[in-house]
Amino acid sequence: QVQLVESGGGLVQAGGSLRLSCAASGRTFSLYAMAWFRQAPGKEREFVAHIVRIAWTYYADSVKGRFTISRDNAMNTVYLQMNSLSPGDTAVYYCAADSKGIGGSSLSDYDYWGQGTQVTVSS
Repeated sequence: QVQLVESGGGLVQAGGSLRLSCAASGRTFSLYAMAWFRQAPGKEREFVAHIVRIAWTYYADSVKGRFTISRDNAMNTVYLQMNSLSPGDTAVYYCAADSKGIGGSSLSDYDYWGQGTQVTVSS
């Protein structure tokens, strides 16, 4: 069983930055593909970014060039650096883990989920 705990959300003005963290339990973190999803009020949860191994990354078009996903396997942590934030980025952000190590952009690609952290961007 893997437990994921997100942190780093909050309120930020448009154009600002935030860095989200997701701490994972377990000894095999380095083998997992990790991802960030988000869910805005009244909308479905959507893919943001994933990272496989240490540096294979993939982003949703809506965040490409503004968000960066990274991981520190020694710390069992994955990060999401978010720059140039806009009100459209307001959502609850969720961390997800794929024990198969493949990743993907669908919710069903992931075995484990965190509880989410709220990000609010004011105009």
